[in-house]
Amino acid sequence: MVLLSGGLDSVTALAIAQQQYECYALSFRYGQRHTAELVASERIAQSAQVKKHHIVDLNLSLFENSALTNHQLNIPTDSSSEIPITYVPARNTIFLSIAMGWAEVLEASSIFIGVNALDYSGYPDCRPEFVETFQSMCHLATKAGIEGNAVRIQAPLIHMTKAQIIKQGMRLGVNYADTVSCYQATQQGLACGQCDSCKLRAQGFVDAGLKDPTHYQ
Repeated sequence: MVLLSGGLDSVTALAIAQQQYECYALSFRYGQRHTAELVASERIAQSAQVKKHHIVDLNLSLFENSALTNHQLNIPTDSSSEIPITYVPARNTIFLSIAMGWAEVLEASSIFIGVNALDYSGYPDCRPEFVETFQSMCHLATKAGIEGNAVRIQAPLIHMTKAQIIKQGMRLGVNYADTVSCYQATQQGLACGQCDSCKLRAQGFVDAGLKDPTHYQ
């Protein structure tokens, strides 16, 4: 199972997973600012011919201190050493918990998540410590785990730079033009080019020495 947001990192994680496994894809409609990334996830899942792609509906609007779920807050365009306002509290914990449950139903052996701890926005749930701790919960919180068959959390991008991720994806045939990473993309999927996610993505292509295929506003 692959957590597929429709962005650059998750599609690369899917491509890596498909080298070894037949894959299911899981996405979330959680009240984010736009649905362009979900349209991208559907396009990517269909192109990759995953066994099944499921979009889960959640309402995280009560997490009103995040600019991704509170549309009255502005998306920052300047970098900060602090955890940015685009952080959604416990988002990856929630997503992985649902993935863990569905994985047990499907008897899936692994869950792939495209978190990255190098070229990223500083979110606490993108760190190796988080992945390792959630893996421990998989052993404790499920019937499969108690029986010794806990699903394995795989984060193949965790120690890679954005440029390394892009190069890996290109080697695996990923079409990054199909992806949407922008925090405030238009409904047509056009990126702003100004938010933290856009800047990290653009710099990754520069560092990789490759043309940026992102569709900008």
